[in-house]
Amino acid sequence: MFQASLYNGDKEKDYSLVIKQLDALLQGEPDVIANLSNASALLNQFLDNINWVGFYIWKEDELVLGPFQGLPACVRIKSGKGVCGTAISEIKTQLVADVNQFPGHIACDAASQSEIVVPILKDGDIFGVLDIDSPTTNRFDGIDQKYLEQFVQTLEKYI
Repeated sequence: MFQASLYNGDKEKDYSLVIKQLDALLQGEPDVIANLSNASALLNQFLDNINWVGFYIWKEDELVLGPFQGLPACVRIKSGKGVCGTAISEIKTQLVADVNQFPGHIACDAASQSEIVVPILKDGDIFGVLDIDSPTTNRFDGIDQKYLEQFVQTLEKYI
């Protein structure tokens, strides 16, 4: 049903393609966990130079680990704590070039050096976050932010 795609190296075109793939992949599937699992697998296959990609889901006033690709991770994160908790408390994407310079960074994986976290909303309420880590500093830029926010907007239709 699904096979690895070869991306052409044009970052914006490749992101547009992966967003279309996400939409097609999730079409007609109502299960949130299945959809988050496939979304994390798709991003893991698409993005280079990352060591963790996945989701935290907002439950009972904290983020709880959801579907992901990578090493075992922190299970619970409070609002305002670390990059993920800050994204939730501010309801704003956090683009962190060097996690070692981020006040209160939670080091779930010591190899992570940069991170991007995009809040996910459902019917205007906090649902969770998309979290992506890289073992190099300055991995993510404004283009990544723009298209990962679009990726999340597409995902929000299926949660």
